[in-house]
Amino acid sequence: MSQKIPRRGLLTRLSVGVSSLLAAPLVGKAASLTETKAMDQRQDTILKVKPLGFQWETADPFLFCVHHDDKFPRGNDQFGPDASLEGRHIGQDFIIKDGWRMYHGETVPGFPYHPHRGFETITVARKGMVDHADSMGAAGRYGDGDVQWMTAAKGVQHSEMFPLLKKDAANPMELFQIWLNLPRKSKMVEPHFAMMWRETIPHHHHTDANGKKTEVEVLVGKLLDKSAPTPPPNSWANDPNNHVAIWNIRLEPGATWTIPKSVTGINRTLYVYQGNELKVADRAIATYHSVEVLPDRDLVLANGKGEARILVLQGRPIGEPVVQHGPFVMSTREEIQQAFNDYQRTQFGGWPWKRRDPVHDRTLGRFARHADGREEFKG
Repeated sequence: MSQKIPRRGLLTRLSVGVSSLLAAPLVGKAASLTETKAMDQRQDTILKVKPLGFQWETADPFLFCVHHDDKFPRGNDQFGPDASLEGRHIGQDFIIKDGWRMYHGETVPGFPYHPHRGFETITVARKGMVDHADSMGAAGRYGDGDVQWMTAAKGVQHSEMFPLLKKDAANPMELFQIWLNLPRKSKMVEPHFAMMWRETIPHHHHTDANGKKTEVEVLVGKLLDKSAPTPPPNSWANDPNNHVAIWNIRLEPGATWTIPKSVTGINRTLYVYQGNELKVADRAIATYHSVEVLPDRDLVLANGKGEARILVLQGRPIGEPVVQHGPFVMSTREEIQQAFNDYQRTQFGGWPWKRRDPVHDRTLGRFARHADGREEFKG
């Protein structure tokens, strides 16, 4: 998914600055020995806390993450909003107005066809539907808990549109799109498109001593005795030694749960996107903040009065140079130039669809039609 890239300037560099959050100095009476030890443990466990912008800053092997949360209205006959588009910067509508955005869409919200090379997109559709189409001829509709995983690798074009299927009710949309880097050896492999349907995604359930519940969607990787579906074959996440994981955590008000420790040498970051009274390792974390932590320590989450939701990204860093220009992510500037040249010459297979923003029939449920002709229908 190409973020904030003008339609006629698709290959401009993506960047976002995130300011640092400074810890407030300790004031008041001197801390007791117990308090001092607890403070030291927090400082040792929590490495950084940062506020989140539109594009979330991530650590290697991830490139970035975006959280889309749109309160779309009823749909019209063209799958777009049954509302006026006046006052919007159509083609690049990224400012929330009336609770929603059109993004690069002109009739239907979303992201008309655009190219990628050198990395993977993992799209976690929490609410609403996404219509996928790509230059390999693959297509699909997924949402309400499904995950789509696309290895762009040597090059693919795809579109991601958000059809407003309900004409008699609102169409809320929430999704995460996560960019996962590929090691240099895998950047030019064949593209791959896979679906992880919600029926295949395991959930970990925990009830604490006070009867409060925590639920964790194990979207990628392993958590205790739960293992997510197998990643694509050339993904960095396919090797279990890389400990790549994506978990979505929901804590009831007052719930306590401990994220089990992993191994040294990986990056682990928590993204708190709901909840204002959550404590991580006994430190209060406001909503829409990231928390980078040491991975080799158990991490206690203690929630307050409201429900809390946290996305966790972790993995062993690839540790290679990253050169990004818009939708291309390679290891050298020369490889970026080659990506431009290849795209101009081949269009990464061209665009086999009649529209730049294709949407599927309204009557279709969740489905996937793969480039090899294989079909999946989930209803």
